[in-house]
Amino acid sequence: MVNIMILLQTIPQVPIVPADSVRQAARDAITQMQTDPQAFWNEFLQQALHFGLKVLIALIIYFVGAWLIGRLKKVLKRIFERRETETTLASFITSFVSIALTVLLIIVTVSTLGVDTTSLAALLAAGGMAIGMALSGTVQNFAGGIMLLTFKPFKAGDFIAAQGFSGKVVEVNITSTKILTLDNRVVILPNGSLSNGTIDNYSARPLRRVEWQVSVAYGSDAAACKETILAMLNEDKRVLQADTDMDALYHELNISDYQLHTVGYRMDAIPAPFVALSTLNANDITFVVRVWVRSTDYWDLYFDMQQRFYTELPKAGFQFAYPHVDVTMLN
Repeated sequence: MVNIMILLQTIPQVPIVPADSVRQAARDAITQMQTDPQAFWNEFLQQALHFGLKVLIALIIYFVGAWLIGRLKKVLKRIFERRETETTLASFITSFVSIALTVLLIIVTVSTLGVDTTSLAALLAAGGMAIGMALSGTVQNFAGGIMLLTFKPFKAGDFIAAQGFSGKVVEVNITSTKILTLDNRVVILPNGSLSNGTIDNYSARPLRRVEWQVSVAYGSDAAACKETILAMLNEDKRVLQADTDMDALYHELNISDYQLHTVGYRMDAIPAPFVALSTLNANDITFVVRVWVRSTDYWDLYFDMQQRFYTELPKAGFQFAYPHVDVTMLN
């Protein structure tokens, strides 16, 4: 509040014409009209003509400027549509440019009439500064929203993890982002902190790698276990193979050439399903299992294969280990 009062005190005061001066000018005009009507009406007509020309010029400037602003808005709209700019960002920039140019046009129009606009401009500047100081947090979120909408680290529909929350993005606006969590909660994240933090976008690419850690007991045939796991993976049509036709795959996923070559979505080939003995633990040995899938199949395949490992590996003779202690009794 103190800062606002200080700013208001620094605003130049608009000079006020005293009432006595107005009355004196009126008396002089009446006296001149009585003593020399011809000269009074000549001067009145000249002043009226001069003021009329100012009004005409001001109207021309205003209507031409308004027409140009309208044309500029249409040009910006076409540019944003051609570049597929985020709708929220395009609307904000168009509105901001339109409002700023309209305010400038009004100031120019008023100054054409001979009105001193210095105090008006100072008032607008001081008012904008005061509002900016009072809404500093909102301005930070506003700037963060512009960054997010410009660089697009995620879009509506993506599944992200950020600021300690994870969920599907349902809305991105100029000040905040709404995500829908897995338990159907709506979390609103301020764009200021979101743009300055870490964002994990699970949906950023059309293909993802799935990984499992499969542990079996010591004494298991490692080569046979590896072959059994590979056979299970190759039976599932959702698992992408090394001989996958990449062009057909990207066409199926509706990935544009811009995304493939400019954004860097394209992979030249899919790595074959991978199984290897990873670690020798205290009670078991662990195989690392990796495959590539479509992003939409990630979780379904993950849970399905997890269940198959649990039910089918023991039937094939590979038992899961658990912590245990062997006790030897001596007589």
